[in-house]
Amino acid sequence: MSAGASPGTGTTRQPAQHQVPLVVDLDGTLVRTDLLLESLLVLAKRRPLRLLLVPVWLAKGRAHLKQRLAQAVKLDVTTLPFRQSVLSRLQAERRNGRQLVLATAADRAVAEEVAQHLGLFDAVLASDGTVNLARDCKRDRLVAEYGAQGFDYVGSGRSDGAVWRAARKALVVQTQSRLAAHIAELTDVETIFDGDGPGLDGYVAALRPHQWLKNVLVFLPLLATHRIYDLDLLWQGLLVFAAFSLCASSAYLLNDLLDLSADRHHPRKRNRPFASGGIPLLHGLMLTPLLLAAGLALGALLSPLLLGVLALYYLLTLSYSLRLKDLVIVDVLTLACLYTLRVLAGAAAFNIPPSPWLLAFCVFLFFSLAMVKRYAELVAMRTVDGAKAHARAYLLEDRELLAALGGASGYLSVLVLALYITNDAMHDPYVRHQLIWLVCVLLLHWVSYMWLTAHRGRMQDDPLVFALQNRTSQIVIALMAATLLIAA
Repeated sequence: MSAGASPGTGTTRQPAQHQVPLVVDLDGTLVRTDLLLESLLVLAKRRPLRLLLVPVWLAKGRAHLKQRLAQAVKLDVTTLPFRQSVLSRLQAERRNGRQLVLATAADRAVAEEVAQHLGLFDAVLASDGTVNLARDCKRDRLVAEYGAQGFDYVGSGRSDGAVWRAARKALVVQTQSRLAAHIAELTDVETIFDGDGPGLDGYVAALRPHQWLKNVLVFLPLLATHRIYDLDLLWQGLLVFAAFSLCASSAYLLNDLLDLSADRHHPRKRNRPFASGGIPLLHGLMLTPLLLAAGLALGALLSPLLLGVLALYYLLTLSYSLRLKDLVIVDVLTLACLYTLRVLAGAAAFNIPPSPWLLAFCVFLFFSLAMVKRYAELVAMRTVDGAKAHARAYLLEDRELLAALGGASGYLSVLVLALYITNDAMHDPYVRHQLIWLVCVLLLHWVSYMWLTAHRGRMQDDPLVFALQNRTSQIVIALMAATLLIAA
């Protein structure tokens, strides 16, 4: 390999700029993610039982672990979050005829896929199943190939210090505070790239606080039993809301970690913190159990039954993230159940037995909203993939059927409400029960409006979140709630 230095000599040379190879690291530098963790997450989603083999593989060394993961799962390198500032610099150097080398601790199979996709590198140095090409091993390999100070190096962490010490010049992606100042003590720093380190906004976005709006469903049993004015129950409801929100955020983090590739293909989801590389995957893996533990602990303090509902919600969410989301119809039924569990959580906390009428109403209405979600995703993906668009296991040609099933389910919820009005059992809680017919009309309008919005491609979020944020929907929901209060 010609590199402007005698391989293996270790001698210091000062070649001309165009003769000095530019060596670039992969994880955290060229891409804003950790490919080892990504491989583990893909394995967890596609072959979860094989996670039991990870300690066995690791016992034979990190290089062996990486090789076995590369053999077990295939990463989609075409959608990786490449760091554009570094990529632009490499492209410019390539045009000038400079030799570019990808040197990474990632497994060779993964590194070569990245190199082939980009078409920029003259050589690839990577872990080979025996040697983990990191820290001192990477330095020794580069010195053997190009000589001490016979290459420039692009890196992004203090762990690259040994490599930078042997490099002629450093190009630093500043992902850590004062990293460039630290590297300047080791060698000459030529360029500092903005590392775009994680900010508070990114962590807040990863928790998806706007999705907490769905958790207002825990108050539905209070509204249905006309106890919404009980301040003690309202305070208890706020605690239930908090417990559910903590568990839900934990589930959202886990879902995003397991769904990186699919999110990167989506026109909007590709900007999520983990998919875009805005937040380290390791931080998400640490936050997920902490949020879950906090939510379950709060639920246990309120009610053992509520703890059971929260645990069931999380297990169902985990099953959805791992497998159920890819099964047609089953995925939509699961989403409807997750909505309904919020209502059951409120009933469990308030010790209010849920009415069969309320449960039937929720199942039909939430099934319709879940269908809206899938329909809206198909409409969004059509702008990306055209006639070949698909969302999860649904194809573009399924849109009409989804609309028919979802619309019918929404109108069935109106029918359940109408039948409830004619039932003698509802005359006691509602003195002016005839007014609830107006709620049927408003609900019919609301369901139709939701589907019309999705059909026009304007459903940009979870349907229930959209419903609570959209002005027209807010007015209709407020009118329904006011009518129910007047009828009581």
